[in-house]
Amino acid sequence: MSEANKQQGAVQTTGHSWDGDLQEFNNPLPTWWLWGFYLTVIFAVIYWVIYPAWPVGESYTKGVANTITYTVNGEERTTHWNTRALLMKEMQSGQDAQKMQAYMEKVAAASYDDILADEEMLAFTRAVAKGLFGDNCAACHGSGGAGVIGLFPNLVDDAWLWGGSVEQIEATLTQGRRGFMPGFERSLDEGQIDAVAHYVLSLSGHEVDGDMAQRGMQIFNGKEGGCFYCHTKAGTGLESQGAANLTDSIWTVANVPGRDGLEGKLAEVREVVENGIERVMPAWDQRLSDNEIKLLTVYVHELGGGQ
Repeated sequence: MSEANKQQGAVQTTGHSWDGDLQEFNNPLPTWWLWGFYLTVIFAVIYWVIYPAWPVGESYTKGVANTITYTVNGEERTTHWNTRALLMKEMQSGQDAQKMQAYMEKVAAASYDDILADEEMLAFTRAVAKGLFGDNCAACHGSGGAGVIGLFPNLVDDAWLWGGSVEQIEATLTQGRRGFMPGFERSLDEGQIDAVAHYVLSLSGHEVDGDMAQRGMQIFNGKEGGCFYCHTKAGTGLESQGAANLTDSIWTVANVPGRDGLEGKLAEVREVVENGIERVMPAWDQRLSDNEIKLLTVYVHELGGGQ
């Protein structure tokens, strides 16, 4: 650049040009920007030294920050500082964790009647058990407990196959359940199965062929079918056997509400009578603590409106 241009304050360029007149300015970076960049480099180096940072072989640098001690299955574990260990410690000894633990102990010491009568304790139970339900039960029963017809019972309709008292629900969670109904495909012919299907639908108020329903009633309540042993002669079911109430229009296996027309509904019932039912719910006493089962018992009880 000429002395004349320098004196006139002309902007310096790198000396490169394109197409004859396109040039690149050689402006220096602002001082504040340079100092900001230097500070970030210094901060990064300090951070790498204090906290876990760089991979080294199959491990990584652990940093020089303080160690953290937390409990795993009742045993203390001490490790270098890391966000996971910090979270574990805060969940066990943080202010919120201590409040929650105190309330958990209060719930553990309370009876079911006390929990259901105390709005504050009931609200706490619902909040905690909702997470437990989502982690352990929602995979089958759905996040809202509505279940899947034919596979998993609906927990919100107040039709309890094994009983809906808190004691019965606790027993279900603790021991698990096995729902079983034999298939009658080999012991009854197609006409008999069709007659039973007519009778079963008539129990819940559906309009069916009267003669077929009458014949089905005799099979249902006789030695040929023997259905009354579990479902009773009134069709109201037995909680001790997990046998469904056939008179309440609540269907747990045959998807009668989802079919249009009498033939479609009969087909659903016939399939159940022919093939039977086998459903298993695992026991949770080895997977959840007594207090967690207690919380879930109250939660499920409230889903169905209680009993």
